[in-house]
Amino acid sequence: MYRMKPPSHPTRGQIRGIGVRQVRLACGLVLFSYLLSHFLNHALGNVSLPALASGVYYHTMFWQFLPVAVTFYTAALVHAGLGIWALYQRREFSWKTMEPLQLVLGLSIPALIFSHIAGVRIAEALYGHEKLYPQVLYAYWAGASSRIWLMTVTLVVSWIHGCIGLHMWLRMKPFYKRAAPWLLACAVLIPTLALLGFYRGGRDVMSAASEPHWVAENLSARHMGTLGEQAAIDQIINGFIVAYLGLLGAVLLARGARALHERRGGIITLSYNNGRTLRVPKGLSVLEASLRYNVPHASVCGGRARCSTCRIRVIGDCGDLPAASPREAFVLAQVGATDPSIRLACQLRPVSDVSFFQLFIPIPTSGAAATQAAGIGQERYLVSLFVDMRGSTRLAEKRLPFDTVFIVNRFLGAVSQAVIACGGQPNQFIGDGMLALFGLAVDPKTACRQAVQAAGRIAVNVDELNTSLGHDLREPIRFGIGIHGGEVIVGEIGYRDHMVFTALGDAVNVAARLQDMTKNLGCEAIISESVCTTAGLAGDELPAQDLDIRGRTEPMHVRIATDAKILAALAQREKVIEAGLG
Repeated sequence: MYRMKPPSHPTRGQIRGIGVRQVRLACGLVLFSYLLSHFLNHALGNVSLPALASGVYYHTMFWQFLPVAVTFYTAALVHAGLGIWALYQRREFSWKTMEPLQLVLGLSIPALIFSHIAGVRIAEALYGHEKLYPQVLYAYWAGASSRIWLMTVTLVVSWIHGCIGLHMWLRMKPFYKRAAPWLLACAVLIPTLALLGFYRGGRDVMSAASEPHWVAENLSARHMGTLGEQAAIDQIINGFIVAYLGLLGAVLLARGARALHERRGGIITLSYNNGRTLRVPKGLSVLEASLRYNVPHASVCGGRARCSTCRIRVIGDCGDLPAASPREAFVLAQVGATDPSIRLACQLRPVSDVSFFQLFIPIPTSGAAATQAAGIGQERYLVSLFVDMRGSTRLAEKRLPFDTVFIVNRFLGAVSQAVIACGGQPNQFIGDGMLALFGLAVDPKTACRQAVQAAGRIAVNVDELNTSLGHDLREPIRFGIGIHGGEVIVGEIGYRDHMVFTALGDAVNVAARLQDMTKNLGCEAIISESVCTTAGLAGDELPAQDLDIRGRTEPMHVRIATDAKILAALAQREKVIEAGLG
């Protein structure tokens, strides 16, 4: 049952979990940080030209620092390249989401922004031009009005693209619902101030340009370049635009050629568990085929390999299936799917006929209410506490049914009081057991401490219940508790008018299995090592063991509490120690 835990390799697992989306997100965060810094600098134009000059000094000092500059330009090239790759690689888009809009805006940014990059950075590299805010603003406001509108569109498009990316990333985070109004205010206020600063700075520059001394000091050939140099820069800009549009055209042609090749190269049959069959070209993923031919298929994350709800079980020989990518293997390992016949429909691109079962059958819905009820839940860190009453079957053998229900309700009441008093939420009552959730409104460290403290208070409450019912109990009520934390999906599940709020995920399942293992170990509580570490409990306070958990490939390091009453004191002591250090 138990054995020493072999050395683990968390870094290896994290690397397997990195996919194209994670790289694109990291690069996008770097670019958005630059954009935010630039917008805040623009906003200083509402103060004065000297304020703009001071702001750009610190802005360039940071972003032109060699390691930062290398990171920035690498992120820009990789992000743009992945955008072009997404245009080619994605065969089906969900037009009801913001994904197509984000892609179109992202692909337009290089064409919009390159004239600015060439006029400042390339001119500086080739001819040594010293262009800062006075020179750049003069170039825009003294030139054709179309340049001002082009820069305005560039700023707005870049900002909207970045905000959509942040929204798609953060929408399933636990804090996002509370932070969304503030983030929306920032998303509107920052570009507004930046555009006003751009306008005000431009007017100030044009006013200063009426003074010959200012013109001689800021608009010389050393700053602005000669006509010949500007003509060369214009040629570079035009060449880039032509090349970039040609690249996008080539990608679209490649998509068409691929589609033609797939149709000519072979058609395969996908057989669903409901009896429906599809004849589709090779190269489509199973999920893309479902989207193209309007076959309902569960996919909470939209086909980004962030969830496992599109899982299918392939029927028959799996030898002809393409090998799982590192990202797909990572996701399947997270849910304990070691069977080679279980695959992610969004990642599997079969090359021959395949029959399969959908493991999560989507419920057909209609109407606004149904759409809302079937909405995506939130992905967040929660601590799950499972508690179960021992011996309830023997308890009911020689009692009237209502007497048994009375005792079970008193037990569940004592447990619920302890959970609520410690900041948790009773979530599901399963016979004589209960699932409680911690962390719905607090950080992970607090949630872990609350769960540990609740386990101790449950023991105290059950002791008091045994005392009050001692005249009617042949033996004291005993219980088992399992506690584990991790990323879960919280939301409403059920059907139509029978929806309930709950949590789903591996962390909940592990907590239930730890609770069940207290029977064999003869203890009152088993707590995962991760919860103890996050709660700040000292490593030598509770005995440690490695347990084989059903559904997990490696044993789990846990802490054992024979008497759960000590847990409340341990959690409270760590809280007091931390407060004293603070």
